[in-house]
Amino acid sequence: MSSEFEGYEQDFGVITAEITGRIGKIPKLVGDEKKQMIVNVEKQLDEAKELLEQMDLEIREIPAQSRGMYSSRMRSYKQEMGKLEADFKRSRIAYSDEVRNELLGDDGNSSETQRAHLLDNTERLERSSRRLEAGYQVAIETEQVGQSILENLSQDREKIQRARERLRETDTNLGKSSRILTGMLRRIIQNRVLFVILGIIIVFAIILAVYFSFRGH
Repeated sequence: MSSEFEGYEQDFGVITAEITGRIGKIPKLVGDEKKQMIVNVEKQLDEAKELLEQMDLEIREIPAQSRGMYSSRMRSYKQEMGKLEADFKRSRIAYSDEVRNELLGDDGNSSETQRAHLLDNTERLERSSRRLEAGYQVAIETEQVGQSILENLSQDREKIQRARERLRETDTNLGKSSRILTGMLRRIIQNRVLFVILGIIIVFAIILAVYFSFRGH
């Protein structure tokens, strides 16, 4: 299930990179080309939202013990999505301002070009910051998962040691019981042998008594 989530992650990364590049180009285009670029970005934003929805559904199917890391990554992607939408909104506002400036004269174009460059540089810095923050968050979550695994292993080792001690005690008790049973069996055999010997002696004595009795007559 996590492999499907990672596949959606890769698709999301590709499409957001394309969106970012296109948003940066919007202020630099003019006329129909700029309008078409805006339409394309809107479509890709819808596709990115659908990918986020698919990732949300996949997270619900992931086991609870592994869900925390994916949920944190999901929050980061949603934040990035919100940033892209905000950047797109600003680029559209810049586009509207540029149309107005084209009607007013070249001075508006010059100031708007500078503004577009500033926005582009700001976007790059913010994207780098988000990537660093996401990487740091993943590292923290990985460390937490590792600590949890080590704690579980330590608990399992203690359980195994206690089980071994119980087995040793059981073996000792079984050895004592075996020796007791062997002694009892030996005594039973000895008693039976004595009874047999006594029975033979009694029968022999009776035979002798009968023999001497008939001989006397």
